[in-house]
Amino acid sequence: QVQVVESGGGLVQPGGTLTLSCAASENIVSRYSIGWFRQAPGKQRELVAIFGARGAIQYADSVKGRFTISRDSAKNTVYLQMNGLKPEDTAVYYCNAGASWSDVVGGRFDKWGQGTQVTVSS
Repeated sequence: QVQVVESGGGLVQPGGTLTLSCAASENIVSRYSIGWFRQAPGKQRELVAIFGARGAIQYADSVKGRFTISRDSAKNTVYLQMNGLKPEDTAVYYCNAGASWSDVVGGRFDKWGQGTQVTVSS
């Protein structure tokens, strides 16, 4: 499994902006589908956004219009720009890379990184 490392989380006020980074250990962002997930306390991990290997993008309904996923192949990095943050966006955010779109949508990974904490609070 490809290794990825998340970063960029922090504490932000409601309505604020954060940009998360998902750095891959090798040049895979153009060959793998990359997904951003989040897990809030007491809740199951959910898929937030996915960037397919061929460029397709999909968002969870809860973040459409507020979050933007993008990739920089030269930097082996996928970003998640989060605008208009709400308290309910508070969670640990994870990214992961899958060989197929369905692998990412299904969250079928043996390993997860430590994630990055996002806290939205006044």
